[in-house]
Amino acid sequence: MQVSVEAAGNIRRRMTVALPAERVEKEYSARLQRVSRTARFPGFRPGKAPLKMVEAQYGGRLMDEVAGELIEETFREAVSSQGLRPAGGPVLERKVAERGRDFEYTVLFEVYPEIERLDIAGRRIERPVASVTDADVDRTLESLREQRVSHHAAERAAVAGDQLTVDFIGRVDGEPFEGGQASDYRLVLGESALIPGFEDGLTGARAGEERTLELRFPDDYRNTHLAGRNAQFSVTVKTVAEPVLPEVDAEFARQLGIADGDVDTLRREVRANLERELADRVRTRVRDQVFATLLEINTFEVPQALVEAEIGQLVKQMQANLAGQGLPAEAVPRDPAVYRDQALRRVRLGLVLAEFVKRQSLIADAQAVRERVEQMAASYEVPQKFIDWHYAQPGRLSDIESLVLEEKAVALLLDGAKVEDVPMSFEELTRPRPQS
Repeated sequence: MQVSVEAAGNIRRRMTVALPAERVEKEYSARLQRVSRTARFPGFRPGKAPLKMVEAQYGGRLMDEVAGELIEETFREAVSSQGLRPAGGPVLERKVAERGRDFEYTVLFEVYPEIERLDIAGRRIERPVASVTDADVDRTLESLREQRVSHHAAERAAVAGDQLTVDFIGRVDGEPFEGGQASDYRLVLGESALIPGFEDGLTGARAGEERTLELRFPDDYRNTHLAGRNAQFSVTVKTVAEPVLPEVDAEFARQLGIADGDVDTLRREVRANLERELADRVRTRVRDQVFATLLEINTFEVPQALVEAEIGQLVKQMQANLAGQGLPAEAVPRDPAVYRDQALRRVRLGLVLAEFVKRQSLIADAQAVRERVEQMAASYEVPQKFIDWHYAQPGRLSDIESLVLEEKAVALLLDGAKVEDVPMSFEELTRPRPQS
């Protein structure tokens, strides 16, 4: 077997493989003999027809099969002999195989890029330094109260935060439109659940009052038939209810899983959860900077086959997320361009991290994985159920094993970086960051 390779770009290779005629003839003859033993022709008993007759009937198909089998057998061997690592399936450019002649085929494929630098030595990384305060605990308890708000009938005009029960019917050009009416619909003034102006138009209304709202659908409204059009809504306010927050007392504590209702125990549980969240936020903030720095110092062409595969995974992931919300898979955008930037970044980062893990010989040892599982389980009401589920079947630990490898890689990469502690409050650390 003779192999030659030429570059067809930074990461594209064209490989030509030549196989001697003797090898082709050996494979072809063996296949022809097998077929001849069972071939049926008029006037001949099964397997007794002349070989030339069998060849005339089946020779073309058999030669195609031989060629395909030889390509499958020799491709990996040829790639290995040249020290190449194909990324994705090859595109075949082969010649026709013939008896008595050498067989030659050519394949075009992408290879994994060379990663030039696998350290962030001298690069500045900011590490948040924060602590959980009593004010953070109070703020969390207030949020938990708001999640358990109840509404009591109010004999007054509606204000922001009130829950209204309404009947309404919407019309465009005097005609009702599909989806434009509802009975006993509940809305909270200020949540902006409906089109702009709807809730504002009900502020000050009382139970039993009827109002007519002249509104306009936004230009980017999801229903394109209504986008940018004027509409009139006839609304009947049936009830007005004001929000009532529960007291932080024994009953409230029991609702949150504190069996004896002790409020001090509840506060300690809340603080412990916030401290776990704080540790996760710090890890994530540092990790994201390390990854961004790695990508900044490593610019390389990415195999498109890997990007396309990643796009496919992103689409499946989004479909699964929508299915979990009871939404149809058709709602997922199909245009690959929607996912390309995200897929490209994920592939680039995956290639860099995989190479780092390989060179450092990192492994997700059982003890480290167990510790990480237990850390994650601590935030659950029954931690042991979380632990048992992950160890019940092979494969359930794979995501956590990947996480452990990632954390080990980040820790090693930080050794050479300039890590600067940046004091901040817990509230600052947990505040959503603007998308870049």
